Amino acid sequence: MFKGIINLFLIFFITIFSSANDEKVKLNVLFIIADDLNCDISAYGNEKVLTPNIDALAERGVLFGNAHVQYPLCSPSRISMMTGLYPDQTNSKKLRLYLRQSLPEVITIGQTFKMNNYHSVRVGKIFHYHNPRDIGTAGHDDFYTWDQTINPYGIDKLEEHKLNKVKDVFDGATLSWYASDGEDEEQTDGIGACETMKLLDKFSKNKENFFLAYGLYRPHIPFVAPKKYFHMYDEQKIEIPSNGDNFLLTVSDPAKKSLRARKEQINLDYNLKKRIKHAYYATTSFVDAQVGRVLDKLKETGLDKNTIVIFTSDHGYHLGEKGHWQKQTLYERSTRVPLIIAGPGLLSNKKDMSTPVELVDIYKTITDLLGFETPFFVQGESLKPILTKAEKINKSSALSELQVYVNGNLAQGYSIKTSRYRLIEWKYKNNSHYEFYDHKFDKIETNNLSNNSSYKSIIESMKIELNKRVKQASSTPKGIGKQIKNAQPTFEPLRIHSQPKSKN
Repeated sequence: MFKGIINLFLIFFITIFSSANDEKVKLNVLFIIADDLNCDISAYGNEKVLTPNIDALAERGVLFGNAHVQYPLCSPSRISMMTGLYPDQTNSKKLRLYLRQSLPEVITIGQTFKMNNYHSVRVGKIFHYHNPRDIGTAGHDDFYTWDQTINPYGIDKLEEHKLNKVKDVFDGATLSWYASDGEDEEQTDGIGACETMKLLDKFSKNKENFFLAYGLYRPHIPFVAPKKYFHMYDEQKIEIPSNGDNFLLTVSDPAKKSLRARKEQINLDYNLKKRIKHAYYATTSFVDAQVGRVLDKLKETGLDKNTIVIFTSDHGYHLGEKGHWQKQTLYERSTRVPLIIAGPGLLSNKKDMSTPVELVDIYKTITDLLGFETPFFVQGESLKPILTKAEKINKSSALSELQVYVNGNLAQGYSIKTSRYRLIEWKYKNNSHYEFYDHKFDKIETNNLSNNSSYKSIIESMKIELNKRVKQASSTPKGIGKQIKNAQPTFEPLRIHSQPKSKN
């Protein structure tokens, strides 16, 4: 009997110890995504841009310097990231598609957390929203991904009539900017930061495990931030890249179309270019400040001890490079994004500038780090070996794609980026048109070497790699569920505002 009692006590204490230990190592995820943020960040080498909070995050985590999106446009990129699928698999390559229109049965990252008894919550823009039109609404969000959603609505939305812009007819791609008199907490992203901080306080008190996604609307057009962020920069010292149109003579018509689609952005006045770039940098610093507020609260609550932080952007952005002021190209400025991952058990102050990684890798990385079962359909590679042991992963290239119409004809473009080279193929009018760049000598990708005989063997091997990657990324994974391949965007989806519209 005495032996039985001892055994019972042993079982009891082992159970208690195991439960406590499980509780101790159970990790949360804070996912922060900016909109249209390129790699003009101090941590990525551009010390003229002031981003101390993002820099600090990089110092306590791993910075990926060769991270690329799968489609350099908001909605396709975000759907790809949240499903762990390539755009050819999601059938989502347009702005106004809801995820469930093309993949009604897919399991998103947020759903995986919900299935593991986590609280999945969104603040701001994670799936696509038209910016600024959809601020304060549910946009093109996915209902099934979240337990809770918050749609911030700030003074920047109410002050749209004050915007400076390069053309009278305004849309979500019109170059526009405004230095606001308001404070951070009055702006949509500032309100989003406040709401995220409230949630962190709540989770620290109720001990609920979470997947908390904070999506910022900036620095996406319009470039709006409080005046103090504009005052951080001397507009006269802003540098504008010198571009000639000679580069256009070396590329195909689809590539030209991707660079010159916006007629009002061609041949901008030099001082106007400075003003626009100044506004983008100011808005970037504003984004950095909101990230800092959230990360400070994470530390204040003590949740930093068991929370993995992921910071990224949905795609890059040209700031005059190649004469372009947008995304939607297959060049470095458009496909490359910041990706920083930090948290307990991960390496700190580590920069991996060479390994080509993709945003489609995020899903599998999260499930691997948290010990979740990864849905069978999820593509990409887990970055855990890099994050925990600085080991290499089985990935030699990052794949991006883009579609453009040239004179009513569809052109399909694919690009792969390795540690050193970029190969682009445009399929147009039953022909393939190639571009090839060597980043050792040409980081800005202005010298197309596709016909250079010195690189012939490298180009041919990369063509094989590109074809293999495209075939893999176009195949239908098992377990993906029902697919609707010809889903059409809803022109004006139903929107529900988070607050009544102003009567003024």
